[in-house]
Amino acid sequence: MMWWEGHLTVPSQVDPRFLLPDEEFQPAYLKLYASGELERRVEQARQSLAECRTCPRVCRVNRLADEVGVCRVGRAARVASAFPHFGEEDCLRGWRGSGTIFFAGCNLRCVFCQNWDISQQAAGRAVSAQALADLMLELQDMGVHNINWVTPEHVVPQLLEALLLAVGQGLRLPIVYNTSAYDALESLHWLDGVVDIYMPDFKVWHREPARRYLKAPDYPEVARRAIKEMHRQVGPLKFNRQGLARRGVLVRHLVMPGLLDDTAAILRWLAEELSPDTYVNLMAQYRPEYLVVTTDKYPELRRRLRGDEYRQAVEMARQVGLWRLDARWL
Repeated sequence: MMWWEGHLTVPSQVDPRFLLPDEEFQPAYLKLYASGELERRVEQARQSLAECRTCPRVCRVNRLADEVGVCRVGRAARVASAFPHFGEEDCLRGWRGSGTIFFAGCNLRCVFCQNWDISQQAAGRAVSAQALADLMLELQDMGVHNINWVTPEHVVPQLLEALLLAVGQGLRLPIVYNTSAYDALESLHWLDGVVDIYMPDFKVWHREPARRYLKAPDYPEVARRAIKEMHRQVGPLKFNRQGLARRGVLVRHLVMPGLLDDTAAILRWLAEELSPDTYVNLMAQYRPEYLVVTTDKYPELRRRLRGDEYRQAVEMARQVGLWRLDARWL
């Protein structure tokens, strides 16, 4: 993808099936807001916090009373940072940045986490619904192309509360749901018609690496169900005429050393069970971090990905028919 001020070109992705012109686009949540359905969803989601089932951990703690479960986040969402992000995929960052809000806490325990100080220590500041709405509106005023919720799986009710306020105060940007894919179906149902762009990171396919590296043996099954639901809601990724993502699913997969069997299975599933038109970002930036380097428990992950391993992953994608592979051109 090549981009310049006000325009991106996507040479390998030019296809009228995946064009959603701006004159035909409005953020999905506007219809729900106008009908009153968004307000009803907010109330349903808020009530669920009394015995929290926001994510697949189903901790059943009373987060309305500020009790905490696996995610270590109570009644209020915690924000680690919020800014126009230029490190995302070109179709999200464009020329003015993606309006990212990084949420602290996480429902996974990835031993290789590159943001472990945020995800595992619940850093950041607790924010009210209005403060979170204000953050979204401030990012919109900065000119970003979208609002990008990063690690949102455990704070969906809080996000819906804030969104209701933000829409009433003028928010009109598409919502990006940037997730590990360890999402509860109930939460995704609350988000149906709210989120424009789902961006799940499908991490591993097999239960053993999920148990060993994510501390969630059920992750593969949960991720498959969640990504199918995301695709049901919004379909393959579509762009406007300037090359910005407008609606659909963008799947990320971090290729990891020694786990090419998982990569192959994930790519095959995406092509066969979702669609060969699925837009996929195969990421090569794995580096040893967190418990991989601070303990001796994971020696197999204490190296970077080799170039030949990444090339194999790309070839695997092509062999199963995936053709919409994200590429960055600077």
